[in-house]
Amino acid sequence: MNKPYSILLYYCYTPIADPEEFREQHHLMCLELNLLGRIIVSKEGLNGTVSGLKEDCEKYMELMHADPRFAKIDFKVDESEGHAFTKMHVRTKSEIVHSGLLHIDPNARTGKHLEPKEFRDMKDRDDVVVLDVRSDYEYNVGRFKNAVTLDIENFREFPEKVAELKEKYKDKKILTYCTGGIKCEKASAFLLEQGFEDVYQLHGGIIKYGKEAGGEDFEGKCYVFDNRVAVDVNSVNPKVISTCYVCGTEDDRMVNCANPVCNLHVAICEKCGWELEGACSTECKGHPEKRPYDGTGYYQKEMNGYNPLKGFNRKKKNDVQV
Repeated sequence: MNKPYSILLYYCYTPIADPEEFREQHHLMCLELNLLGRIIVSKEGLNGTVSGLKEDCEKYMELMHADPRFAKIDFKVDESEGHAFTKMHVRTKSEIVHSGLLHIDPNARTGKHLEPKEFRDMKDRDDVVVLDVRSDYEYNVGRFKNAVTLDIENFREFPEKVAELKEKYKDKKILTYCTGGIKCEKASAFLLEQGFEDVYQLHGGIIKYGKEAGGEDFEGKCYVFDNRVAVDVNSVNPKVISTCYVCGTEDDRMVNCANPVCNLHVAICEKCGWELEGACSTECKGHPEKRPYDGTGYYQKEMNGYNPLKGFNRKKKNDVQV
């Protein structure tokens, strides 16, 4: 059954001369289209996830592709019963994904892009290493079978791990992957800069791989940065790899601890969730600030008087443009 909403995941490395001016105009355009989500703008490009009614999302994609700067955006589109966000945030930052690799321009040099089926056909070769460039909480809930993972809590720690990768895999072909492809742009470019000679990246990331290659050999779920938390991608040979933080049984139900002071983000099975009232331990269950548990383990952030137009200099409808 067709669902009325779409969720768009996308990025584009392209020069934006005045990120702050663009941010304001783009934010107003998104509000005009009734979209919600998170978008990062910088001098190097754009990175976003938004949700909205299908027709509104289609209009957004049409407007973006009409701008020569964003004509090459490869939107990953999922269907949804409703919005995946409760607010619309468009922010300017120094990078569209925080890596600290400000000197790298993926438009100048990056790993060879592999389409999902090409990645599937190449990933199991003896001379290949499949490298997950995501953070630990992401790959703990799902990753490719036999993938090399890194002990990092944030992508900005990636450059620190390259030296040890070079010691182990300098003579291998490196196939990088991430959620939607954006982290691989700089990760693969940095690997080339550091002396790796044969570097590839999964074009469109895990999300596109699920749509075009059935998600084959991706074990677990794919962590996403919206209200869904984690999504299924493997329709060929699915497997649960995460375990309940409390009892250790296989489970991929990601929750936040009901104790906001702890707020641990882990897999907790439904049985333990109810027994501990959404907490990750008996200590957290007894915490005086523990939030009411409704069985989901998801706690909506307070709106705190959210005003989508707060801080704008121009609010007139005729100012809305890309």
